[in-house]
Amino acid sequence: LCCLLSLLFFFSIQVIQVFCLFITTDFKPCIEFFYAKTIPQGISGDGYQALCQYYESQYHFATLYDRNRRIPLFSAYILRPGEGSRHKKSVFVVIQLVSDKVNTGMKYQRDPDVNPDVKNSQAVNEDYRNSGYSRGHLAPSGHQQTEEDKKATFTLTNIVPQMEKFNNGPWKILEESMAKRLEVCTSKMYVITGVMPYVNDEPTINNRVTVPEYFWTAYCCPTFTAGLKDDIVKKNTEDGHDVMEMSLEDLEKILQKRLKMPKMSLFKNECKEEKSFFGFG
Repeated sequence: LCCLLSLLFFFSIQVIQVFCLFITTDFKPCIEFFYAKTIPQGISGDGYQALCQYYESQYHFATLYDRNRRIPLFSAYILRPGEGSRHKKSVFVVIQLVSDKVNTGMKYQRDPDVNPDVKNSQAVNEDYRNSGYSRGHLAPSGHQQTEEDKKATFTLTNIVPQMEKFNNGPWKILEESMAKRLEVCTSKMYVITGVMPYVNDEPTINNRVTVPEYFWTAYCCPTFTAGLKDDIVKKNTEDGHDVMEMSLEDLEKILQKRLKMPKMSLFKNECKEEKSFFGFG
């Protein structure tokens, strides 16, 4: 698994580029993207796949992918926005989630000739066409440092169906506000951004890809001392983009209940050393 060290709730989506990916059974190769090198505790179940997102000979972030819903459950990264424009090309890649052992890489999708095994294990470009939803990043390109870091976020395993108004409105504002918080963090800021499914009757696009009800995001900065509220929650619906701030503890309780897990811990020692901020929507 892979995890991030601070919390923030939101619903959102974005785009991708081409890079090599290692398929792993755990997050050991990319454990550096988790606070105190500790992944979130309590998340388990059939269909979850740990992905260390690898491009241009280095790891860029970590993702826990839900193969049953064909969306990522969360992505974890270190917030370090750099100069350079956002990747413009609407070129999406397909990660070969067809083997737990073989080192397979991302490939450009050639429509309509998609490997049936790949299509069975993840979302593909045509799932989003005329769906009414945008492609939303969990690890956004704007929070990455180098051009390679930014390109690495443009993979369908980092994308979730998101309402366009939400993606380009409240969610975009949230991502920008998180980058500003980094200005008062003198250490690394670890981030985990994920989604929550509906309790019942989960909607899908193209009868394949699950649409989540909520997006959430959280961060952990050990040196952060500014007096800010703890958490935020955002909702991914056409008629509502409400935002809530809450504590890490409250967020974990919500995730535990919604994901039906016996326990939940996103950051080691609840990131006690630092002031944490969480969002949910």
